[in-house]
Amino acid sequence: MEQQLFDYTKQDAAGACSTAHAWAKVPAPLTTSERHALAERAAALLKKHNAVLVAHYYVDGPLQDLALATGGIVSDSLEMARFGRDHAAQTLVVAGVRFMGETAKILSPEKRVLMPDLDATCSLDLGCPADDFARFCDAHPDRQVVVYANTSAAVKARADWMVTSSCALEIVSDLHAKGQKILWAPDRHLGRYIQEQTGADMLMWNGACIVHDEFRGLELEILREQHPGALVLVHPESPKSVVEQADVVGSTSALIKAVVEGNAPAYIVATDNGILHRMRQLAPGKVLIEAPTAGNSATCKSCAHCPWMAMNGLANLVDCLESGQPEIHVDEATRVKAQHCINRMLDFTAARKAQTSGMTPGIGAA
Repeated sequence: MEQQLFDYTKQDAAGACSTAHAWAKVPAPLTTSERHALAERAAALLKKHNAVLVAHYYVDGPLQDLALATGGIVSDSLEMARFGRDHAAQTLVVAGVRFMGETAKILSPEKRVLMPDLDATCSLDLGCPADDFARFCDAHPDRQVVVYANTSAAVKARADWMVTSSCALEIVSDLHAKGQKILWAPDRHLGRYIQEQTGADMLMWNGACIVHDEFRGLELEILREQHPGALVLVHPESPKSVVEQADVVGSTSALIKAVVEGNAPAYIVATDNGILHRMRQLAPGKVLIEAPTAGNSATCKSCAHCPWMAMNGLANLVDCLESGQPEIHVDEATRVKAQHCINRMLDFTAARKAQTSGMTPGIGAA
């Protein structure tokens, strides 16, 4: 069945998703001594405030290292949500982007959820305004509303299901098997991939991740010729011309697993380059090559790094721990509605994990 695409067009760089503000707020580089001092201060503050650091694979390496050193986690968005919900700490500090902090608060309303900078957001979130999305849903009441994790609490409140890449394929397959038609938002590339794999009837919002949307199929072909035998690892938010060349289609957790367990001479990685830090730690000595994007400068041809993820730093982490701000708040009525679709996902994945002894078919988590 051919996909149907709802033509929402406000996620261009000149409109809702301008990155100029984000790049202007990216912390300045630190000296080695500054980095060590701030990491020590942050660790002491986490302990003092009974707080735990929950970091995404795309934030900069020093934050990932600090999370692991202090009993926190570095993970994909699904495991971030689970970890924060189940951890005993009463303060969660989320190093990532705003929808991740909102998800933590939705699942743990009794906990305080802090972020280094609330302006750290996501092009998929910005490109799917809640009011416009509600009108889209109203126009198609016969469809199950399935939204990607990269959306606001208000959009999740309108959804029947929230998914991450780890479970989207299985959940949509299950809904399709039950005869359900899908309204999908917001990433069109991930939606297309899932539709092609499942054959589901999917009406899609026209959103894209500004990082993954920049990967180019022709440039990847040229790079593959230069590195024969390299395994190509691709995040499914990438364009079809890139996904079609992949040896492994997945994201964060799945791509890291492919590097750790693989025996290829090299790996071409098409996702945010923040993931390379953890890949290098878990698979030292393996050759990792960044996939080419449309970006081109004097020093790089692959500039795949999210400016909003880059806004997280040790200095503003220390600031938020010292001040207790900024804190994530979610309106209670919105929170309750959004929690329903998230819990459905968590219950579904828990049941499947029990059935498969922890092996999740399909693609890795977002």
